Amino acid sequence: MAPVAASAGVDPVTLADLLRVANSPGFDRWQEQVRRTGGCAHPIRLTGQMVTRDAKTGDVLYSYSTEQEPGGMLRVACGNRRASRCPACAWTYAGDTYHLIRAGITGDERKDVPATVREHPRVFATLTAPSFGPVHNRPDSGRCRCGSSHSEGDPVLGSALDPGRYDYAGAVLFNNFAGDLWRRFTIYLRREIAARAGLTQAALKEVCRVSFGKVAEFQKRGAVHFHAVVRLDGPDGPDSAPPAWATTALLDAGIRAAAGRVSVPVAAAGELPGRTLRWGSQVDVQAIGALGREELTEQAVASYVAKYATKAAETTGTVDHRIGELAELERLPLPAHTRRLIEACWDLDDAYPGRMLARWAHMLGFRGHFSTKSRRYSTTLGALRQVRADYRARQERRERGLSEDLTDSEGSTLVLAHWTYAGQGHTPGESWLAATIAKDIRLNRETARDALADLATAEDWEVCA
Repeated sequence: MAPVAASAGVDPVTLADLLRVANSPGFDRWQEQVRRTGGCAHPIRLTGQMVTRDAKTGDVLYSYSTEQEPGGMLRVACGNRRASRCPACAWTYAGDTYHLIRAGITGDERKDVPATVREHPRVFATLTAPSFGPVHNRPDSGRCRCGSSHSEGDPVLGSALDPGRYDYAGAVLFNNFAGDLWRRFTIYLRREIAARAGLTQAALKEVCRVSFGKVAEFQKRGAVHFHAVVRLDGPDGPDSAPPAWATTALLDAGIRAAAGRVSVPVAAAGELPGRTLRWGSQVDVQAIGALGREELTEQAVASYVAKYATKAAETTGTVDHRIGELAELERLPLPAHTRRLIEACWDLDDAYPGRMLARWAHMLGFRGHFSTKSRRYSTTLGALRQVRADYRARQERRERGLSEDLTDSEGSTLVLAHWTYAGQGHTPGESWLAATIAKDIRLNRETARDALADLATAEDWEVCA
């Protein structure tokens, strides 16, 4: 392990700590704990004990204490969705989001979404921000307005061509009010669909329901926009068929019209004039194909949404933590464009005290949820986490010789537990080892996934033959 770490360019402090951890008596158990967290980068450390007793006799069936664990602590996954914070937990979150979104597109009986939902009108819509000034980009012509042909990874992409004339205040206010724009969009969309069907909004509720699952994404210029799967159902959600007039074309037209009508007024504040925030003119709506018969497949949409569910504003070069004071900016290696956006948040904070712009400066003003869905779109992230927790609980009960019935309908066992928070994170050497374990886990998962894909392809060839 030490030669490998040294060859990987590990600094002396980390290497010394790595050797300490690797030579400690509980190293094997420590590795097992880290593997159980999926290689979590910042695990939560707990101390405590748990006792399982027979409810009738009081006999101890199983007991556990962290006193026997390495360092006297149990490590559990942090659960952070951000890939920049914890790639391992973000991978799990992305997987849950993928299954949540895909279930609402293809149906999944295990997630209480019937397969007939595939027959419902479904589109993938993108709502963007308006222009706040010209920025460096890669147009179809191949040449930016600055006269250069930027490469795909050029760091100047997204930055203002003329920072002195760029509307930084408008950009961060748009991000800050983006959640309000989305909420009003969903209201207007229902109105537009009702109008196109010749119904009142009250009558629409009796025959049709609009469901959606959406995710936010930051563009290079620092403006947030939303991608959403929008679906038309019957009055009872995915279990009921939409009316005959509910077509993909009608849904497409309704989305475009609603996006064009939505506006959020922002009152004047001091020397700052009032303004009206709107969506950008670029509204993209694409029908979702089934089984690859169309370009935009169901799997592609679910993968796309899941990809951005674990990201935030880091694509703009900002930081993934709150900025406690404006002076902290001097110590942060930020791109000039991103720095100006963050400074705008702080400059506008006093003018709009209820919007908490300084608090969300690291998010360039955006304070909404990155991933949301309507109530009847599909399952919930909480339900998916519970399925995973129940699976692990049954495994543990089986290992302890207890019944795998988690409902315990007869009340045969009684579990008493007490846990205390003991901190979070790894030491430098532990972090290096945990990252290595996480990499191995990810590689094994990818290998297994590729093997399943190859198997499916082989089966398809057999069917074709």
